Amino acid sequence: MNDLSLRPFGDCSKAPPTVTRIQLSDGRLLAFSEYGIPDGKPVFYCHGFPASRLEARLLEPAAVKLGLRLISIDRPGYGLSDFTQNHTLAAWPADLTQLAKVLGTERFAILGVSGGGPYALACAHAIPERLTAAALVGGLGPVFEPWAIKGQRWHARFGFFLARRARWLLKPLYGIGPPFLMGKYPEIAYSLLTALADDADRAVLTRPEIRPPIVASMREAFRQGARAAMHEFALYANPWGFDLSNIALPVTLWQGGRDQVVPPAHARYLAAALPRSDLRLLPNEGHFSLPINYMHEILGILGSSLPPFTPSLWSQG
Repeated sequence: MNDLSLRPFGDCSKAPPTVTRIQLSDGRLLAFSEYGIPDGKPVFYCHGFPASRLEARLLEPAAVKLGLRLISIDRPGYGLSDFTQNHTLAAWPADLTQLAKVLGTERFAILGVSGGGPYALACAHAIPERLTAAALVGGLGPVFEPWAIKGQRWHARFGFFLARRARWLLKPLYGIGPPFLMGKYPEIAYSLLTALADDADRAVLTRPEIRPPIVASMREAFRQGARAAMHEFALYANPWGFDLSNIALPVTLWQGGRDQVVPPAHARYLAAALPRSDLRLLPNEGHFSLPINYMHEILGILGSSLPPFTPSLWSQG
């Protein structure tokens, strides 16, 4: 396990967290950063799409207050995690299991935000014995279903259509412009994001403390280029490789009623498909305002599922 005390590429904050990388069984390096309390209750964070481990800095104030250790991981090809063509939703739990073993966290809660939602569900399906609780915030549903694109912005609908029907067109149409803007000029990308947002999201995106973590996460997401984002586009748009009806773990679904990025239809579908779901629909919240305005409540429920953390002997074997 290597500690990398370096400033994340394009980080806009003054005190970037230490980046740690572990080597997985297949030789890849998996990068993560920690927020909150070092010996707190462990919550694994699955970042959005496209984003990076730096996104979790938004939740650090709540994590500190609640005594949580928020472990935020770069998925393959984002930030400082090695890319692999073998990356799938169903393969993600194996990466997290190896990380948990290194950290001595035999059991932990998991949180998936936006595009991180399917990854949290993959873990709830594959490693329920390791999880104490799971939550999705504005979590993406199976966009390969016809209903899923209704209510989404046109560029998202078109992108998912290409990912399913004409993947070869993704790179020339989506793999150049947006990654270039977000990776090289994230401040401009953020300004466009804010301008296009509805009132609920714009109210939080214009807060001065919100901009730096999101801008930093945007740029870090494309440290290695657009390959990871293009790969994930296709993963979301095709069958996920596991059956939602087989997830026995309780899953809390947080959804903003004004979310235009991941419309409420996604949460309603997931609530109906998951055997033990708790849908919390906040009618006046958007995609960005919900996790920011309700971070204490979201993390509080996850934290309440966990006993005080003690390093496990599991990490030694």
